Amino acid sequence: MNSELINQISGQLGANGLPYKIPMHPNLVHLTLGLFIIGIAFDIVGVLFPFDKVVFKYLAIGATRSNFFDVGWYNMLAASIVTFVTVAFGFYEIMLVDSTPDIKSTWGLGSIETMLWHGVGGVFLLAAIVAMTVWRGFQRYVWRSDTSRQVQWRYLLAGLVIMFIMYLHGTLGAQLAAEFAVHNTAGNLLRMGQDPNTILK
Repeated sequence: MNSELINQISGQLGANGLPYKIPMHPNLVHLTLGLFIIGIAFDIVGVLFPFDKVVFKYLAIGATRSNFFDVGWYNMLAASIVTFVTVAFGFYEIMLVDSTPDIKSTWGLGSIETMLWHGVGGVFLLAAIVAMTVWRGFQRYVWRSDTSRQVQWRYLLAGLVIMFIMYLHGTLGAQLAAEFAVHNTAGNLLRMGQDPNTILK
């Protein structure tokens, strides 16, 4: 890429270093997290449903065990699809990072190392979520289609382990925004001496 083209592209980027006002990746990340966590949570409730029947009757909630498993399955399927878009935006936005301060994060990593680990973690989590969705599909339609309990305990345990990995991975992403100001719109506007409240309206 020649310098004239680079200048033309950078002139079209906003205060956050992106061609749009609000970074897409962090918003999609929260959608991925929500879908995955709700999927696992509802499957856990489905497995424990016989113990919760009294509670649901007391609250006058007309729920059946299969309803909880339906929510678990469709949320996991949606998480698998959305995560492809989440990771794609993550890599697109990370390619537009211009420069980062020469400091260390609270984990002792530099900005490049943090971006590298966050990128590798994103691909790993995409693969894990897709694998969980396939595993969940086999349980729903093949292995346990004739039983009232659709999911295996080890599937739920794997889901909880992935949630912990998501926590670590999300912390790296938060460090990129908070500590290295990567695509941090408000932080960059403040550094340039501008008021984020008036610019972002």
